[in-house]
Amino acid sequence: MRRAYRNLAAPVLALVCAAAWPQQAPSLSVPLACETGKTCLIQNYVDHGRGQGARDYRCGFLTYDGHRGIDIRVTDADWVRHGVPVLAAAAGRVRAVRDGMPDISVLIAGAESIAGREAGNSVVIEHGNGWQTQYAHLRRRSVTVLPGDTVERGQVLGLVGLSGNTEFPHLHFEVRHQRRPVDPFVGLEPGAPCGPGKQPLWRREALAALAYIDTGLLDAGISGRVPSVVAGSVDRERAGRFTAASPTVIFWVQIFGARADDLEEVRLLAPDGRIIAEQRGRIGRNLAQWLVYVGRPRGNGSWQDGTYRGEYRLYRGPGEREILSLVREARITGPEQAMSYRSTRP
Repeated sequence: MRRAYRNLAAPVLALVCAAAWPQQAPSLSVPLACETGKTCLIQNYVDHGRGQGARDYRCGFLTYDGHRGIDIRVTDADWVRHGVPVLAAAAGRVRAVRDGMPDISVLIAGAESIAGREAGNSVVIEHGNGWQTQYAHLRRRSVTVLPGDTVERGQVLGLVGLSGNTEFPHLHFEVRHQRRPVDPFVGLEPGAPCGPGKQPLWRREALAALAYIDTGLLDAGISGRVPSVVAGSVDRERAGRFTAASPTVIFWVQIFGARADDLEEVRLLAPDGRIIAEQRGRIGRNLAQWLVYVGRPRGNGSWQDGTYRGEYRLYRGPGEREILSLVREARITGPEQAMSYRSTRP
């Protein structure tokens, strides 16, 4: 595995010879080895707000002011620890690399510690005719290429990490033409309002894999303690397993893309069907991610043997259309317990 260090903020000294690479825009593949919609999802898109409030290419709010790329988030913490490969979206030549920054949330490290290095560990690839792609927030010591290397589509560049200006493990993927950001869902020629461009940069199969999802599930479970969020995700170890001796029973759900005035229904049922805890109410504002939970303390004795069931539903719009529905179950059989789940989205 080769590593190199180079200032990614330095100006481009020279572009590759125009004859060496295609003159047209690159045709892009999914730059991450994950299953979109299951083990990863797009948390943020390119901002098209132009000073009038942040909005993504579908006129939604899955972006923030000035965001220049797309953030593909890995939702399975075990996958992140195992290592999720970042892939070259198209063939090209490596212009710059950084691979020495630690994997730590900016909330802990502080913005001043990464000033001028917000992309964290990163790779920039030139594709000819002024086109570049950048792959940011990679894991420390995972980068596999050097400046000047020629790479093929799908070649591994590194692993998803938590370096630079980020609060959760993800890949920030950015496309530039003549140094200006380009939304790969739009390309250089916009299409109809609130839709993709006339010629998106994604290949057909990538565009299908990256279909727009405005709201979805990040994680959910039944735990023995109140959940807390670490690096953007619920820390399941801190939340603890739910057993007969747990001090509390908690059903929790973490989603992305919550909208103002969405109606939530959350309830937790005992093995005999009794409602242990429930909550029904409106979400107050648009939220990139949202954690809700219900539960109660054990009291005297131990929890009843059997299957505990958590149910969650989210409704939207004037007709209160159901857009998200899921169930989580935990079974207690004496001192140990086993968990199972099923999730549905109409």
